[in-house]
Order: sequence, then structure tokens, then C-alpha cells
Amino acid sequence: GGNKMIIIDTKKCIGCGLCVKECTAEDIQMVDGTAQIKIAACFKCGHCIAVCPVGAISIDEYDMDEVKNYSEEEFTIDSQQLLNFIKFRRSIRQFKDKEVEVEKLLQIIESGRFTQTGGNMQDVSFIVVKEKLPELKAMTMERLKKMGEEMLADSDPKNRLLRRYAKMWLKMYDEYKKDPEKNDRLFFNAPVVIIVTAYSEVNGALASSNMELMTNTLGLGTVFSGFFVRAALGNEEIRDFLDIKPGRQVVTCMVIGYPDVKYFRTVPRKKADITWI
Repeated sequence: GGNKMIIIDTKKCIGCGLCVKECTAEDIQMVDGTAQIKIAACFKCGHCIAVCPVGAISIDEYDMDEVKNYSEEEFTIDSQQLLNFIKFRRSIRQFKDKEVEVEKLLQIIESGRFTQTGGNMQDVSFIVVKEKLPELKAMTMERLKKMGEEMLADSDPKNRLLRRYAKMWLKMYDEYKKDPEKNDRLFFNAPVVIIVTAYSEVNGALASSNMELMTNTLGLGTVFSGFFVRAALGNEEIRDFLDIKPGRQVVTCMVIGYPDVKYFRTVPRKKADITWI
């Protein structure tokens, strides 16, 4: 009742107590045979909505129209098929010269929006770069060149691996400068990138993983640009350009487009490193 975050329709409530058992925050109690919210510790995770057999619970600040009732045929994926799907995915670095539809980008973002976050923080944000991609590319290339030069000037033996990257960045930069339209070893001439930011790195990474699965179901391909993430780290120019909120970190950069390459099989991997205790 009232203007509380969670509303329980007492006319619908059958007093089964499933929501009381399910509530992580222990914020629901049974009073005179119906469930009541204490509102002391609720963090709006929505588990009570999902578990209620009669649909008696809602959250007033969310759009309840996006809640879907479970049905086996619409919600089940065969496990072997899912595993094959995961094994067959490749990082795509060859893209067709073709735009990606906004509806598809929104569906990718939707899969990130519904990924779990610690404490239901829902702290993940998405920056879609299309029109301003050439500017972002130029800015990132300059930054990588500067980082590369600094690394090569530092003779600390610890930086040996990084020096390999440094040489790569300088080569990338030179090629890019010769022909910015064609030579793009950063975003591979893809039409769009989605930059995922979050307060928690884990939250952003989990969302990105689901987003990649969705990208592949839509007939699109993606590669995560670690170079961009490295360039953006602590770089005010890039952060300001993307209008990243203070405290948020750039977690991933998904380079997205229609693949211009066809694969015929999965690839092998090292054996799993498992400890059974």
C-alpha cells in the first residue's frame, strides 16, 4: 500500500510465505495470514515478484509491463546447444561495410541491463559510439602512440612484455596515419562500438559476457578491445569525450558489426585447470 517501493496486493496474496523465505534482506513478514514488507532493508532485487505464484507483488518505481511469466518452451535452451554456441564464438576482426540496426543494439544492451549486479546496484552504463567513432579512434590512437613511446623509453626489464605491445601500437599508429579510412587495427573498421562502464568491474564484465552471447545470436560479431580500455584508463580526454561519470570505470569496449568471415568449426583449448576439494 501507499507510496512504498514494493506493493503487495493483499486481495491477491494467498499467504503461502514463499516470498518470506526468498527475501535475502529478510524484509518480508507474515501478518494475519498475508505478506507485508517492512521496507527497512529492501534493495529492490525483485525475487519476491519472481517467486509469487499469484503475481501479487509489484515495485512501483519499475515498469511492471516488462515482467514476463515463465513458460518452458520460451525460456529453455538445450545445454549442449548452448555449449556448442559458446565454443563456436570467435573474436571477429573482419567486418562488412554495413550498418548495425538500432533495434539489434538495443537488444544487446537489454541483455546487459538484465545481467545480475552485486547488491542489485544496477550500476552498468552503455555508451554507443557510431557518428563520433572516427574522433574516438583518432584520440585513442594518439593516446596509444604516447603510451608506446613512454614504454619504449623505460628500460625496466619488467616491461619486456609491454614493450611488445608498445611496438605494436606504434606500428598501428603509423599505418593508421598513412590511411585512416582503411588501416584500422583498433576498431577494425567496424560500424559501431559499445563501451561498458560500471562502478564495479565485475558487474560490467558479467554484463559484457551476456551481451556478447546476444550479439552472436543476432548474426553479428564482436571483439573486445583491450587496447581501448588500456588507453582510456585514467585518461581525462577520452573520459570527457565519452562523458563518463566520476567513479565509473571503463570495463569493456565491444567492437560490433556484421562478420566478413566464415568459420567451419570450433578450436581446441588447454585442458581445464580444476581443483576438486
